[in-house]
Amino acid sequence: MCSSDLRLDIDLEEAIAGGKKRIAFSDGRTIDVTIPKGAAEGQTLRLKGQGSPGRAGPGDAFIELNIRPHPIFHLEGDRLVMDLPVTVYDAVLGGKVEAPTPEGPVTLTVPAGANSGAMLRLKGRGLPDAAGKRGDLLARLVITLPEPPDADLVKFAQAWRDKRPYTPKAAPKRRS
Repeated sequence: MCSSDLRLDIDLEEAIAGGKKRIAFSDGRTIDVTIPKGAAEGQTLRLKGQGSPGRAGPGDAFIELNIRPHPIFHLEGDRLVMDLPVTVYDAVLGGKVEAPTPEGPVTLTVPAGANSGAMLRLKGRGLPDAAGKRGDLLARLVITLPEPPDADLVKFAQAWRDKRPYTPKAAPKRRS
């Protein structure tokens, strides 16, 4: 049997929710392809009888899925991750912030004393697994200073440095 191999670029939202995409073959034919919910990077879809003709008739077409880069979310292995900017005062005092998700923004609670790099979990907002159950979206906190720097914040930081110096320690490496 002969086959045709194509690569199909899809958006992250299409990988999560599924959908239909029209593809064109080199011979001019077009066909609507169903993207399954929870489609994965590199997943291959088989289109029976849609490939190049062979002695026994048309072969199968194989479509490899490629998830386009997203401006907010990215994949780390099978996990969906985003960097979430937070203010200094929300990191120190804790607070509620708006966080984007593939379905739209939600309110997320930043715990008091949060550091850059801390990961918060948004349950059920990530990628679906093979059974269709939604995984989690991880929000990596990124403490962001105002631009231009606030004069009062600069004075406070200088006074803090002078009166209460400390040296941050590197976090121990996790073992997988």
